[in-house]
Amino acid sequence: MTRTAAPRILRGIPDGIFTLFFPDDCRICERPLTRWTRVPVCPDCLHSPAPLEADYFCAACNTPFLNPFPLDEKGLCAACRAGLRGFDRAASFGFYEGALRDLIHLFKYSGMKPLGRHLADYLLRALPVDEAIEAVVPVPLHWRKKWQRGFNQSEVLARAIAQARAVPCVNALRRVRPTNAQAGLGKTARRRNVRGAFAARRGADLDGKKVLLIDDVMTTGATATACGLALKRAGAKSVSLLTLARVDRRWRT
Repeated sequence: MTRTAAPRILRGIPDGIFTLFFPDDCRICERPLTRWTRVPVCPDCLHSPAPLEADYFCAACNTPFLNPFPLDEKGLCAACRAGLRGFDRAASFGFYEGALRDLIHLFKYSGMKPLGRHLADYLLRALPVDEAIEAVVPVPLHWRKKWQRGFNQSEVLARAIAQARAVPCVNALRRVRPTNAQAGLGKTARRRNVRGAFAARRGADLDGKKVLLIDDVMTTGATATACGLALKRAGAKSVSLLTLARVDRRWRT
């Protein structure tokens, strides 16, 4: 049996018979799956992530706030007013919690690459229809981490977005040095951790282009800022950030 023929044969098996001989549970809610699928997640969990909701957002980086006081008359937060962002604007589908967080973890850490197609649909919902894009660039992984994981999750998402928008996906960035995990670090430590960690690849044609930078999760924006600065040094006219999720920091002291 060829590798390409196997999925067609499996799809031809009635769902009831398939679940009888190949039982499996949803990796999120643990309910039994009743249909054959390449992604062991039930339809309810797969479609349950909700879009961002907040009363106040920064007009540029899309950071949510509890009240309007951190925003100026243009709707910009302190970080954007101070020019601390290496990107011009940002958008995310939802908060990094609940089913969306579980789906991202399955995608990244459990090797469920087919989930990328479903997650890319969420990205497209967050991307403004009138957003002008001339190149899509994924946030790169260090080669050791990519070798361990088997793929770069941001690249999988970026290729899907580029195909949907009919623009090129360009691996224009590289990590020039490994970095420590950002999890658990504060804002200043995160910026220090990724400072100078990214550079544009030789031959990357970005001069005067409007670039869409793709990543899976945004926490403080330190990684995206480092990538955005590298893209602008390579000639990009503007850099917009698009992520699946962002950490909700409104309740943190």
